[in-house]
Amino acid sequence: MSRDSNYDHHISIFSPQGRLYQMEYCFKAANSGLTGIAVRGKDSCCVVTQKKVPDRLMEPSSVTHLFQLTKKVGVCVTGTMADCKAMVQRARYESGQWTYDNGYECPVGVLAKRMADLAQVNTQTASMRPLACIGLFIGVDEETGPQVFKVDCAGHYLPFFAAAAGPKEQEAMNFLEKRVEGMKEFTNEQVIRTAITCLGHVLGSDFRGSEIEVGSVVGKDGRFKVLSEEEIEVHLNAIADDADA
Repeated sequence: MSRDSNYDHHISIFSPQGRLYQMEYCFKAANSGLTGIAVRGKDSCCVVTQKKVPDRLMEPSSVTHLFQLTKKVGVCVTGTMADCKAMVQRARYESGQWTYDNGYECPVGVLAKRMADLAQVNTQTASMRPLACIGLFIGVDEETGPQVFKVDCAGHYLPFFAAAAGPKEQEAMNFLEKRVEGMKEFTNEQVIRTAITCLGHVLGSDFRGSEIEVGSVVGKDGRFKVLSEEEIEVHLNAIADDADA
């Protein structure tokens, strides 16, 4: 019998090689979205992703992969957009519940771990489907400073100095690994420009301000902010000037 007729009818059935085929399908779907890059510096962190408007008749401001979860925590999602929206909605619910129960805002690490735990449950329950989306969570924690967490379909939950998700993930990680030593002392401008440069490098193209999205959190009291096209253009011009110098 073929592989398809045996081991991929349910997400909780292992093949003789110990593989979960439905989870592999899920990762393939999640990595078919847009590429996202997250970088953290000395007192700030940022996330950058592509922005593609599928139809010229659509309002561009309605198309986004960056979402604010709390005042100080944001996420970049890539994958199947319907699943991404479901993940964002659940993350907002969980952070709101935490704030109600504990009297202060949910730290980014706690929220990322909770979302990873929920994703892992979906891999072992036959009546539930894993969400085909990967989230890059960013925030500045009051105790530990800037934080970047990556949460994937299977419930892996890991902190990073810099992380990538999407079709060009490996190329982006190779680019960021060469600069990891200096990242700990990066200013907010350096963090943003490093992420934009990385995205341009792996995609092999130059951007206009309308073709990418940038979100950042600066300082312990800072809020998650999505940069405007004009602010992005300032960074793009600075990157171009540095390249010409």
